[in-house]
Amino acid sequence: MTEYDASRRNVLYGVAAAGVAVPVLAACGPAGEPDSSKVSTSKSWATYKVSEIPVGGGKIFTDDQVVVTQPTAGVFKAFSAVCTHQGCILSSVASGRIDCGCHGSEFSIVDGHNVQGPNGTAAGSVRALEAFKATATGDVVKVVHS
Repeated sequence: MTEYDASRRNVLYGVAAAGVAVPVLAACGPAGEPDSSKVSTSKSWATYKVSEIPVGGGKIFTDDQVVVTQPTAGVFKAFSAVCTHQGCILSSVASGRIDCGCHGSEFSIVDGHNVQGPNGTAAGSVRALEAFKATATGDVVKVVHS
């Protein structure tokens, strides 16, 4: 009988092969209370409260796999919250960067480009985050998925 390594990586690979990776990877994001900042969603767009997106930072909406940022006052950007390295859900937004807790990749809150590669590799060593259209009207930011 052969023993198998049940590491997190191997388990995730097996789940991905079974076609159910999205719910499992979503569980890698931060846990907590239900997200009250989301106003509404549809298949192609979602709206979020402007007050939940700090200037110079952002917020990750793990249920929607979206990160919304506000690099400067009144300017909103939105990106996929799925890291382009190995598909982990991004973990935090701080100091002008969107961070992946799995392998340390970091992305710009301005345009989603890779500013630090995984495991300390050079900037640009993984693709930029997929960008979505974000527009603010009143007290909501509407994010349109392409």
